[in-house]
Amino acid sequence: MTHIAQLTDRSVLALQGADARPFLQDMLTNDVDQLTPATPLWAALLSAQGKPLADMLLFEAVGRSGGGDVVWLDVAADAAPGLARKLAMYKLRRDVSVTPTDLKVFAAWDGAHDAAADPRLAALGSRWIADAAPVNATLADYDAHRLALGVPGSADLLLDKMMWLETNAAELHGVSFTKGCYVGQENTARMHHRTKLRKRLLPVTFAGEPGDGILRAGDREAGELRSHRDGHGIAYLRLEFVEAGVPLAMNGGPVTVEWPGYLEVGG
Repeated sequence: MTHIAQLTDRSVLALQGADARPFLQDMLTNDVDQLTPATPLWAALLSAQGKPLADMLLFEAVGRSGGGDVVWLDVAADAAPGLARKLAMYKLRRDVSVTPTDLKVFAAWDGAHDAAADPRLAALGSRWIADAAPVNATLADYDAHRLALGVPGSADLLLDKMMWLETNAAELHGVSFTKGCYVGQENTARMHHRTKLRKRLLPVTFAGEPGDGILRAGDREAGELRSHRDGHGIAYLRLEFVEAGVPLAMNGGPVTVEWPGYLEVGG
């Protein structure tokens, strides 16, 4: 059975105007020229140091009239006002407006659906923006599905603290290394071409309560648990411990790293 849920923790911003796409192309990590109704994109707005300030899914608005291009940004609800302010600040005199909407975000999984596939990982299912849709599942159901696949969500990001590539952005199609310049591009490209990652978001399983959410390797801090549900979670981990196979614990209980299939083991 196909599960369909409204993602009630998401909001939609509309960017409209003749300069909407060129503006986003200059600002975001992914190649906005590749955006089509059948091809949404995952991208981020970075700091100059290459750290995410917000991540979002981009959709080409379908069936909407108005002057110029319209691009919808599917963003965490609590991050939407800040992202709108940042984009409005950066636009200067360009012909682009940033407007909150009442549109809703939906996802379908475990079955066929005619909406576009999630650009991060096909196994996540379909994702789309609409005024309404019939649902038979909850946000919690979708969250459990995402965590089982080991795909980080917006809640897993340490905004303006971690590097974008540490979110698995390269493997989950959240960055273009050929599009040219964007905010934070220099450090992102340098890390991709020269630096082996020292930390990464990885799925984990654990028993019991997470306590303070700090993962430890003996008496050393190895990482931090981010989003989690029913013993499955995403943790920001130091790879030296993971790659060495050092036993990890949290709140006195064992933690297992579940290296996801979309990542090259040890990469």
